[in-house]
Amino acid sequence: MKRLLSSLICAWAVMATTAVHAKESTAAVGAAMTEAAQKFLASLTPAESAKATMKFDDPLRRDWHNIPKPERKGLQYREMKAPQRELCHNLIKASLSKVGYEKATRIMALENNLLEGEKGKQGTPFRDPERYFLTVFGKPDTKGTWGWSFEGHHFSLNFVVQDGEVVGDTPSFWGANPATVHIFIPGGPEKGVRTLANEEQLAFDLVNSLNEAQQKKAIVATKAPDDYRNAGKPEPPTAAPEGLAASEMTDAQKKTLWSLLENYSGNLAPELAANRLAEIKAAGVDKVHFAWFGSTKPGVGHYYRVQGPSFVLELVNIQSDPAGNPANHIHSVWRSLTHDFGVANK
Repeated sequence: MKRLLSSLICAWAVMATTAVHAKESTAAVGAAMTEAAQKFLASLTPAESAKATMKFDDPLRRDWHNIPKPERKGLQYREMKAPQRELCHNLIKASLSKVGYEKATRIMALENNLLEGEKGKQGTPFRDPERYFLTVFGKPDTKGTWGWSFEGHHFSLNFVVQDGEVVGDTPSFWGANPATVHIFIPGGPEKGVRTLANEEQLAFDLVNSLNEAQQKKAIVATKAPDDYRNAGKPEPPTAAPEGLAASEMTDAQKKTLWSLLENYSGNLAPELAANRLAEIKAAGVDKVHFAWFGSTKPGVGHYYRVQGPSFVLELVNIQSDPAGNPANHIHSVWRSLTHDFGVANK
């Protein structure tokens, strides 16, 4: 009895320590974001500040999109002075992992490829690696609630900090065109670079590892949809999950699925990634569903969806790149079903 009691006490102590550590880690990221945002705002002129700041409850806080919109909220990166640009990058670095930050800068650099590849074409404006916008909502502080967004074509980050803790990290959109670089363009990534390689390849690995019976459940349609759902909308899609449940997968397949989720989450600062994955585990990994639409081979239109009680993840690759290479233009988005934009799901 004494041994059992001792074991229970030790187990409780470990869980308590873990919980406290997670809270402290989240606060550390929140503190880094807060300090970076404060320094950025302190560098602005009144006119710049008027563009870069909004009230936290402004409806435009939840106005987002991955398309090259003609008008956006926030202060444009192009309009920032060199020291302000560095401070802007410091805020992004505080929120992402090293790998995530490198992906983010490559996504922006791919605008050079689009600018060159679409020369002379009509209806393709705003291809510009400096056409990204930073907005701070509310007052960055250790008390109260504030948030920030950084977005432009193929990239959208949205964070909320409440009393020093990060309580929202979605919508999180990451896109790439071209997904695989076939022609080097000055200012763009090197030839052969796949900006979102694991995000796509791990899902291919998973769908092609399924047996016939599993594929009948997982492959929902032979044609991929035109795009992901609820693009630019303030609320995430809430339809019931489709496809194959993780509970029906082998251990190896579950490992591939988990690696896929780790890869997406790993774009965030490590503490935020850990919290996101812990939330998935708490809600039940076996309840996560994997659904596939379209071809199971690269170079042909395809789409997948991973959905659990706490999140929905979508990737679609059906469009050609500027050189005409088919299915070489990725859209991917992660949305929380419990606290998208830091707003509790009702």
